Amino acid sequence: MPRIQLGPIDTYYEEAGGGEPLVLLHPGGADVRAFERNLPVLGERFHVLAPDRRGHGRTPDVDGPLHYATMADDTIAFLEAVVGGPAHLVGHSDGMPVALLVALERPDLVRRLVLASGVFHHSGWAPGVIDLDDDVIAFFTEWHGEVSPDGPDHFPLLYEKLHRMQSEEPTLTLEEISAYEGATLVMIGDEDDEVPLEHTVSLWRALPRGSLAIVPRAGHGLPVGKPELFHAIVLDFLLEPDGADD
Repeated sequence: MPRIQLGPIDTYYEEAGGGEPLVLLHPGGADVRAFERNLPVLGERFHVLAPDRRGHGRTPDVDGPLHYATMADDTIAFLEAVVGGPAHLVGHSDGMPVALLVALERPDLVRRLVLASGVFHHSGWAPGVIDLDDDVIAFFTEWHGEVSPDGPDHFPLLYEKLHRMQSEEPTLTLEEISAYEGATLVMIGDEDDEVPLEHTVSLWRALPRGSLAIVPRAGHGLPVGKPELFHAIVLDFLLEPDGADD
């Protein structure tokens, strides 16, 4: 699988299909394996690219804290160097604020934007959900260690960085979000116990060209838990002719 050096980040990514570029941004603590059920289906209509962000999956960690804004800059570099121009962006969970920050900073690089199961402000997480218990940390330590170039025991350090970031970031306001004028689909499962529905609805209402999809009987792991509905809704949005939502 391909890799590319983006500044200090030796970025691993996977790709599938052909056509217009579509970039998938995975959840925090996870990696492109989270999209293993999605790449083949979306790849039937798009050239899908899914990078592992710094410290995740097969992309090594670097010294210093994690920041959503830094990972957005990494994504911008990926769009410029690998895609070579604008792409559709789909961000899930922690990938959602990364995608949103990219769109706000570089709208010229975003065709259509899908924001799924994430927060625009750290206060949007449900109480306690970012505090992983020992069993979950043990699971992620093993899962992350299967592929991480940082070794099999690096996840607890990554979790410390993620927890600090998720506790303090992102800090976007609805006024800042309202400045983004691109077509955007906001998605949430009606059984998501990590992001309250009210937080998601406020995000949708702030977007000038926002659409909202509340997926029935779906939890936080929407792309994996309800893949058929996820694919149908996302493809309907991405394949809609320009101007059809105006």
